[in-house]
Amino acid sequence: MSVTIYHNPRCSKSRETLALIEAQGVTPTIIEYLKSPIDLAQLDTLLEQLNYSSAHELVRNKEAIYKELELSKATDEAQLKLAMINNPKLIERPIVVNNNKAAIGRPPESVLAIL
Repeated sequence: MSVTIYHNPRCSKSRETLALIEAQGVTPTIIEYLKSPIDLAQLDTLLEQLNYSSAHELVRNKEAIYKELELSKATDEAQLKLAMINNPKLIERPIVVNNNKAAIGRPPESVLAIL
């Protein structure tokens, strides 16, 4: 089993999800995506693994930068993805990946389905 978590240690849900994974006896690869931002290929892969049809499903629309960039009006997927890559705070967290499947750890227990 190769589990990866896209993690923000300042986020309580991310910390809870990591603890839940470790409690299952799994030592995941931890990617602090705010320190090591993802690229377009990784974002596209995550969207596919999450079975999302749009980047809007993965964006944190309550972030100040979302409002500043007026992303609620974004109809162009490429524009939204670029904003997410340039402002990784916009990416919902945590994301857990295991064998080509991914889940958002909100609530943390939702990742158990892919472990």
